[in-house]
This record gives sequence, C-alpha cells and structure tokens, in this order.
Amino acid sequence: MPKHIRSAWIRTLGQLAAVLVVALLLGWAIGYPWLVVTVVALAVVAWHYWRLRKLLLRLTARQRFEPAHGEGVWNELDRLLYRSQDEMRSRKRRLLDILRAYRAAAAALPDAVVVLERNTQRVVWFNKAASKLLGLRYPADQGEPLGEKLQPLPMAHWLAAGRNAEPILDAPSPVDSNTRLNLRLIPYSDEYWLLVARDVSKLLRLEQVRRDFVANVSHELRTPLTVVHGYLDMLDPDDTPEWKPMLVEMQKQSQRMTQLVEDLLTLSRLEAQDTLPDENVSMAPMLATLRREAEALSQNHHRIVVEDTAGVDLWGSNKELHSAFSNLVSNAVRYTPADGTITIAFAGEEGGGAVLSVRDTGYGIPEAHLPRITERFYRVSTSRSRESGGTGLGLSIVKHVLNLHQARLEIESEVGQGSVFSIHFTRERVHPRDDETPAATPDALTA
Repeated sequence: MPKHIRSAWIRTLGQLAAVLVVALLLGWAIGYPWLVVTVVALAVVAWHYWRLRKLLLRLTARQRFEPAHGEGVWNELDRLLYRSQDEMRSRKRRLLDILRAYRAAAAALPDAVVVLERNTQRVVWFNKAASKLLGLRYPADQGEPLGEKLQPLPMAHWLAAGRNAEPILDAPSPVDSNTRLNLRLIPYSDEYWLLVARDVSKLLRLEQVRRDFVANVSHELRTPLTVVHGYLDMLDPDDTPEWKPMLVEMQKQSQRMTQLVEDLLTLSRLEAQDTLPDENVSMAPMLATLRREAEALSQNHHRIVVEDTAGVDLWGSNKELHSAFSNLVSNAVRYTPADGTITIAFAGEEGGGAVLSVRDTGYGIPEAHLPRITERFYRVSTSRSRESGGTGLGLSIVKHVLNLHQARLEIESEVGQGSVFSIHFTRERVHPRDDETPAATPDALTA
C-alpha cells in the first residue's frame, strides 16, 4: 500500500477513535455513556454513508468534479478518482484522435474501402472513393446488403466464399463499365470484413499496349526471319568446310529465334482470349502422343513411363492442352541427364477432379526459384537453358493455358532429386471416358 494512503487510513482511524473517546467522556459526564457513544457512532455511520452517496453520484455523473481539499480516506479517494477520470478522458481523447486520423486516411484513399458485417453482408461504412467506383451513396446505402447494391457484379456468390474468396482481378464498375476494378475481400475480424476495390483501368490499358506491341513486333519479325532462315537452308555447310561451324551456328540460332517468335505469338494469342471452346479431350490418345514425342526428343537416352489410372477424359481445347502437356514433357526430357526416368501419370483426384503429373529424375530446381518459374523469360540457369534450346516461355504458355481451363499448376522439386509438375483439373472439367476409347495401361505405355 502506498505511503500516502496508509497515512490517510491512520489519520481517519485516529479521528474516529478520538470522536468515540470524546463521546464516551461526555456520556460519563451526563450519566449515559453508552447511549451517547451509540448516538455518535450512528452519526459517524450516517456521515460515511453520505460521503459514499456523494462519491457514487460523482462516479455516475458525466461532468467533471474538483477533488475535495483536506486529509483522510475520503479525500484521498476523491483525489484518486479525479486522477483516474482525468487519465481516462486523456486516453479517450487520444483514441478519438487516432480514430479520426484513421478514418480521414481511409476516406482519402483512392481505393474504395467498404466495411461489411460478416453475417449479414450489410454495409457498415465506406469512403468517398466507394461512391465514385462502386456507386454507393451515403446515407441511403449504409446498412443495406452490398450484393444488391453492386448489380450486375456477382457479389453474393463471391462474398459467400468468405476467407476462401479469390480476388476478382478484372470486373466492370457498376458506375461506368469502362472503369475496370480489382476487388479483394479481407476478413480482418470475426464480425467485420473489408472490401477493397482498386481502379486498374490504366494498368489494363498499359498491359494491352504491351500485348499489342509484343504481338506486332513478333509478327513483323516473322518475315525477315523466314527470309534469313530460307537463305541459310540453301547454304550447304559441306560445300564450304571453312564456313561450316559458322553456318551451323547461324542455322541453330535462326531456328531458336523463330521458335521464340512463335512462342511470343502464342502467348499474345492466349492473353487475348477469355475462354476456349470446350471439346472432348481423349486422354488415352493424348498420353500416347506425349510418349511418342518424349521418345523422339530423348532419342533412347531416357526411360519413358506413362501411367493412366484415371479412367476419365477432359473438357477443353485439344490443341492448347496438348501444347501445355508437351511443354512439361519436353522440359522434363531436356533437364534430365541420360539414363534418367520421365513418368507421365494421369490419375483421378479426391472430389471428382483429375491430375496429370510429369515426374523426372533430373537436376531439380532450387526452392528460391519456384515462385517465379512461370514468369516469361525467367531462367533458373541461363547457360543450361541455352544449351537445351529453350526460349524461356514454355511455362508461361502452360500457365496461361491452365488459367483458361480453370486448372492450377503445382511444382515440387528438390535439387539433385528431380521435379514433379502437376496439373490439377476441377470436377467440372472431367467427364467419364467413352467406353469405345481404350484406356492406356502402364504396361502398354512403358518404354
């Protein structure tokens, strides 16, 4: 107990004892000692009750009060309560200032910010940018369900996903369809969610300019490359032995550049498409084709194994899926040393989906490179990629093809142990295999 409180208690008890002693002496003087002591004791209790009532009224009152001057327990309690209330008011002022600062910062953001109730999905608060980008109006839309206010955006299904809601990368603004929005849902507490909408119109226009530029340049490079490649094919290195090394290298680099242009055009074409026509993709013939391509590229330097245990086919584009599968298989062959094994497996997946995986026993990929490996022109080893003749665009093409098929790519790799590239297809992309199409067995497809 602090010293000043202890001294206040001692002083109060001393005063009480002195009052009772005086009352006892006065009672003896008039002949009624216990009656006088009782009356004085009741008066002391009544006085303490009055001080307690006064203290309770001060606690419940909103106005400030000045602490009483004097000594004793009650005066000390007054001073402690005054100090506590003063500190609480100061803390409340600081919290209000911080809250005003946060609200002012959120209101000044160029991105639309909307606070939602988790259970009802009703609007709790939104900033000025939400009025401009999402068309929300204050106070009419406050407390209203957000899904109804943002038609025709598919908000109800997206909000229902909650924590599992994937960001909507490109959506038209309800105010102006020419304004493109990026929407993200952030569950920041058990009761409230945060919806953030960003205007990405300029970024998408710049991205379109980049795509057009790459497509146009690639298309324009086709003609001169065809001419150069044609003239190089007319030159026989055996006719001029002294020029043979240079002609062979020129032909090699010309073919590589032609392949690079073709890959760039393929990427541009894929980026310009939102959907692909759905057709039946028969996986047994597809796997047989992948095996033949792998054997041709391997030239009997690797063991090629194909396993088909799924018993289903896919919906999608035959051409594009073959391009994606072939890219993964050719990479596995290129980056696996001689006498290694490449396994192409197609199997069912829990939930009704399917997965096609390409496993190799090659060099492996360091873990630090895995997040960026699908970026265009990104190379784990520049020298090894050039030796193998790759363009650095194969996995980018794979990623775009899979996005158009609502599929995802998973990569597992360990340096010196090999890699596994797995393509996971959703249940909607899978359908039962035609009975007339023979399923490929591991034994029949093992080379």
